[in-house]
Amino acid sequence: MTFSYYLSPNIKNRKNQIFLSFSPEAESDYSYHFNTPFYINIEDWDHVKKRPKNIYCKKFKQLNVKLNSIKIELAKLIQTKKLKNKAPSSKVISEIIKKISIDEQQKNYSEESLLHMISQYLDAKKETLCLSTYRRYLVFFRLIEKFESFITKHILLQDVNSEFIQSFYFFGKSEQYSESTIKRTVEFVKTILNYAERMGFATHVRNLEIPKNKNPKRIITLNEKELKKIKQTEVPADLQIAKDWLLISCYTGQRISDFMRFNSNQLININGKICISFIQQKTGKEIILPLHPTVLDILTKNNNNFPKAMDRSLYNKHIKEIADLSGIKEFVKTRKRIGFRSREMQIEKFRNISSHIGRRSFASNFYGKIPTPLLMQATGHSSEKIFLNYINPVNHEGIMALGNYFEEIYSGKQKK
Repeated sequence: MTFSYYLSPNIKNRKNQIFLSFSPEAESDYSYHFNTPFYINIEDWDHVKKRPKNIYCKKFKQLNVKLNSIKIELAKLIQTKKLKNKAPSSKVISEIIKKISIDEQQKNYSEESLLHMISQYLDAKKETLCLSTYRRYLVFFRLIEKFESFITKHILLQDVNSEFIQSFYFFGKSEQYSESTIKRTVEFVKTILNYAERMGFATHVRNLEIPKNKNPKRIITLNEKELKKIKQTEVPADLQIAKDWLLISCYTGQRISDFMRFNSNQLININGKICISFIQQKTGKEIILPLHPTVLDILTKNNNNFPKAMDRSLYNKHIKEIADLSGIKEFVKTRKRIGFRSREMQIEKFRNISSHIGRRSFASNFYGKIPTPLLMQATGHSSEKIFLNYINPVNHEGIMALGNYFEEIYSGKQKK
């Protein structure tokens, strides 16, 4: 059973109408052709993938969802008729196309479907999840929707098995999603299956094995040598606030949603040590963090106050300029968004610096020097597994130390 959309011949001063073609049997020479009530400019149509080029802008996202829904419903109809040795009538097919086209309501998934369970989970967790996590889960939801279109069927909870994972990985790679995005989506699906079991549904969650990433995510951090360069670099007055915040973030290990809200009212003195006490916006955890001497120096310079809060986008722009002025220009491998997907490339390090680099740098620079439980207490991480995702595996200081030990041992043997 194959489905394909195509455009009507170009009509002057008018958009092209979208038509549907499908063959009930894979080997069949005969195919059905139906018009849909949808129109699109030819330059917005992807003739290879048979869908709008930009399925991420609002109007084309909605159109693509409708087109996918039509394919899935028709596939279900054809399969039902096939079991009865009947062919679907043109009238019924047209009615399905029309119904989906005009239906503005959310789709009604069956209770045993994966998407229904995800919707139920999101409704249950909406009030307790932070906004960024909720939005990320919605991305996973949309990705599963696209996968359903790829296999032209609704996925039931019982369908999620090892074959599902293999098929989903194939789909994700064909759509050029990064390996980490595919893996995180499958991990989210596993979370949903655990939730479904607590709701009384039987699943294959205990038999699921998620492949390990062949290409581990590269972590971009600022090491102590680079932070020293930043401290010593004189910057224009309009960049000074961002410079102070960058150093504060690298020596407190907090997210921008937290450190940009720091103020002198949160400072407390515990046995002579100046600490900051605050509630993490994302996790709701109370953090009491002793301040690093670098942060205390910034407070002293600012009359015992934190710098003025900045807009996130302006902060991200300014810290790139600061890193550039500080000479942090070595080339690093990273993934950069181009169009609708990210691509691996080599770029100058300063161009890849953003607000989260402080949190990663804090974890990497103090890992192995300070007990991990104390670092996790500072960052607010619940598990060591998640915390270790912030550690840069390329530890130049550690590599140099190991090299020095090799030289000392070799020199000692040579003297003997």
